This record gives sequence, structure tokens and C-alpha cells, in this order.
Amino acid sequence: MNLYILRHASAGTRRANPVVDVKRPLDKEGKQQCLLVGRFLSALNVQFDRVVSSPLKRALQTASLVGTETGYESKIDISDALAPEATVQKFHDLVRSLDKYDNVLVVGHNPNLTTFFGSLLAPSSRISTRLRKGAVARIDCTRLPGTLHWLVDPRILRGIYSKATKRSRPKTSRK
Repeated sequence: MNLYILRHASAGTRRANPVVDVKRPLDKEGKQQCLLVGRFLSALNVQFDRVVSSPLKRALQTASLVGTETGYESKIDISDALAPEATVQKFHDLVRSLDKYDNVLVVGHNPNLTTFFGSLLAPSSRISTRLRKGAVARIDCTRLPGTLHWLVDPRILRGIYSKATKRSRPKTSRK
């Protein structure tokens, strides 16, 4: 199984009240990050069999926007194993339950998502990885420990996309 791990996109400033913070939506930059990630995955011809998200609004919005860009039309599963207070054991249980699928996207939060990421690659050590908002990684979880194929930051995608859309020749006037 190819597990695509995606940290939710930018959602502005964290709210002091946890009840209000659960409902915090993506901001404009976050929506743009989702479109870039979705286009990147589409360019790689990635088709998801399952999309699983944390129950928080910003993660659900991220999963929905990226899923739409990649042509995913099924229901997005919601799992507490991706919530901010989830444990590594719950996450591993989730991954085991998804092993019958070929390509799975999971959307969650820091700091636990980076811990989950490291636990798939080196279960006995504490690998520390930085996942910026909107970062996506592909891990082959056919057998554990998994194999990291790539990790892409949204800033890289923004840079690639801006260079690809510039004209190769400058415009000239025909007057």
C-alpha cells in the first residue's frame, strides 16, 4: 500500500479556545496549497482508493480539496486516529485496517503526524521530520518499516508551478 501523508493546509492563527479551534477553516493560502498539492498528485497520476481525515474542519477541507483535484469521488472517512490527541497505536491500527487498498491519503495535524510519520519508517527510533502545513509524503507500507519515496513541501510546489507558468519568450509589441 502507498500511504500518502498530508498535513492539513494553512488555517490561520490557532484559537485559544479548543472548542472554537476545532472549527477553524482553511484560509486563502491554505486553499491555494490544497490546489497545488492536488495538481501535483494529479500530474503523477495518483488515484486514491481511500481518503481518511481527522475530524477537525481544516483537515476535512484539505482532504476534500485535494481529493477533488485528484478525481476522488467517494466519501471521505473520518478517523479519531488522525486527531491531534491520537496515539501512535491508534494510527498503526488505522494503517493496518487500510492495507487492502493500493493508494490511501491520510490528512492530520502536527505534532502527532510527524511522530506517526517517523514510526512508519523506523519504529524503534525517534525520527524527527518537519512537515509544514500542506506538505505531502509518499510511504510504501507494503511491509514495515515503510520506505519513504518522497516528501514535498508546498513552497517547492509553488516555486515549480510559478516557473512552469511563465512564458519562455518575453511578449513583444507588434506596433
